[in-house]
Order: sequence, then C-alpha cells, then structure tokens
Amino acid sequence: MHRVALHYTLHTGEDDVARGVQHPLSTLLGAVADAGSIAAAARRIGASYRHVWGALKRWEAELGQPLVHWEQGQAARLTDFAAKLLWAERQAQARLAPQIEALRGELEHAFAAAFDPEVQWLALHASHDEALVALRAYAAQQAGLHLDLRFTGSVDAIRALNEGRCLLAGFHGLAQAPRHSATARAYRARLKPGQHKLIGFACRTQGLIVAPGNPLQLHTLRDVAARAVRFVQRSPGSGTRVLLQELLAAEGLPEDALATLPRGETTHSAAAEAVAAGAADAALGIEAAARQRGLTFVPLAEEHYHLVCLKSALQQPAVRALRALLAAPAWQQQMAQWPGYAPLHCGEVLSLRQTLPWWNFRKNITPPAQNGHLVLSQ
Repeated sequence: MHRVALHYTLHTGEDDVARGVQHPLSTLLGAVADAGSIAAAARRIGASYRHVWGALKRWEAELGQPLVHWEQGQAARLTDFAAKLLWAERQAQARLAPQIEALRGELEHAFAAAFDPEVQWLALHASHDEALVALRAYAAQQAGLHLDLRFTGSVDAIRALNEGRCLLAGFHGLAQAPRHSATARAYRARLKPGQHKLIGFACRTQGLIVAPGNPLQLHTLRDVAARAVRFVQRSPGSGTRVLLQELLAAEGLPEDALATLPRGETTHSAAAEAVAAGAADAALGIEAAARQRGLTFVPLAEEHYHLVCLKSALQQPAVRALRALLAAPAWQQQMAQWPGYAPLHCGEVLSLRQTLPWWNFRKNITPPAQNGHLVLSQ
C-alpha cells in the first residue's frame, strides 16, 4: 500500500496558490489525458518532453504498472490503471475540498496573526459555492480581510452560526419557496426575524450535470426518474438536497423516484467529477462545476444564495469590510462573468420577512412547473 504525505508552501500572492493538494503524478496524467501526446502535455505544464517522458517512466517503475500506451505514431493514451488512478485522485480532491480549505484557512490564520496581530479575520461556514472560494482570495488581495471559509451543508452552517462557531453563514434556496415547503422546513426554525439579518450575495442557476452532449437526453427530473439513470445524491443537510426535494415536488415525483447512488457527495465538484468519470449519469449542481469539467449543463431553477449573521454582528469591523467589498462594482463585475451566477443585492442588509417568502404570513402559492423548469418570480 502506498502512503500519502502532505506538505505546504508559503506564497506572497494569491496568483501562485493552487487549489487542492497538488501531486506531480496527477498533474502529468491529467496533462497527457487532455493533450493526447507527451509533447503537448509537456507544453501544457511548461516542461520539456524529456522531463515528462522520464518522470512517467520513473512512476511506472515505482508503481509497477504501465501508465501510458506508448505505440509509435499513435496518440498517447492512459492505461486503464492510470485512468482509474487519475479519477480516484480527482474524486478524492473534490470530496476533500471542504477539509482542504478549512486546513488552509487554519494555517493562513496562524501566519496572518504572526505577521500582523491586527489582521481582520472572519469565520464563515457555508454551503459549497465556487463564488465564495473566489471571494476568499479576492478579500485577502483587495481588503486584507481573511475569510476562514468552512464548507458544510446549509443547515449545518446556520447551526454553526447559532452556536457561535462562526460569525457568518451561507445558505441557498429557491426564491419563491412556499410556506410549507422543504426549504421552509429546513431553515425556518433556525432563522429568527429580528435576531438574524441576511446579507445579499448571489443568484445562481442549478440544474442537471450530464455527460458531454447529453447522450441520454435528460432534460427534466422526470426524464432522470423514468430512465432510472444513475443519479448522484448530495449529503444530508446540504442546500442542494433540499432544492432537489423542491424540484421533485414541483414535478409531482416522490422523493425516492430517482435511482440514486449509495454515497452522497458533499460538494458540487465531487458530484460533477462522478459524472465526468462515468461513475454516474447525472447530478444536480451548479453550472460552474459542469463547465469546469467539460460537461453539459441543463438548467432547472434559479436560486438565491444568502449570507446571514446575527443582528449584533453587523457593526463588527470584519463584517462591515466584507459588505463594502461585496457592494463594490469590481467584485460584482467579476461575479457576473462566471457561468450561472449574477450578483443579487450584494452586500445589502436584507430583512428575513421581506426576502424569504416563507416568512410572509400571507398564503403562498407554489410556482408552476413548465417544461421541467421551475418558474420563479423575481
């Protein structure tokens, strides 16, 4: 059995910081798989042909199995073993992304305090979101604000806020979920008007993540259910799992209508990785996760992603700094360029009762489903 050792490096600029835990073998295999030749792979990673060829040979000797089919005049192809190795590493990276980001945050907190005892630090527990990863880097660069970002389920994030384990939480849900919906059941008891305040963040699109070109022609959850395709479920307590309940109800489908895989994934990245590797046929997730892996995205619904804090925290310097950063045109222009995202009341303090329809005491009406897309009023 091969053991794993971890190490980290220090950088002065965010541009040099790679996400995840990098390993040279996975970098080599990914470059060969994507480029189709040793020479092209070498150019992609900025190395010489001789270096890449020698490194692959050394790894083959170390692992005792061939990694690349070397037929002369043919495109370089990964062996089945190498393809499995690459998929396993990518899947592990996607699944461990929340823990890796938490570890990175702990280390950066320690070093930031050592260099500057007055540094601003803000603990944020949130449902997995690619825009928050970008915000973390942007806040450090532009405002010297360090976000201690911990990815967890939406429900767990709000619980952490209420238990005092973070200053800010991130959760998401349909814009027009009715009073007795899954969204209301998941969040209503944990959010109190007058005690909690929302901070606007983003509108984002969720939908089906499927193989390139959508060969199974999956356009709605009813298609997924009728064809019994392998579907990636998200872990309990995640906002996307709550969203799935809402979408199934809108289609008139029971919660057990889908042929879900046994293991629920904790992030959009991990769900998309399962589809990319052929371990699943479809997943529910954000557009950015699909595009990053060359997958096809079928939009199903728009949702609002909110940040929430206690009312008493609004005047804390770190929260005020973050709100100012979110309200800046430069940040909002950056967010608007990402697939499936749009800024929504960025940095504004919002009322629970006015923003979340299931806090209004008038009768709520479930939005109609048309062609498999949940229609939301804005």
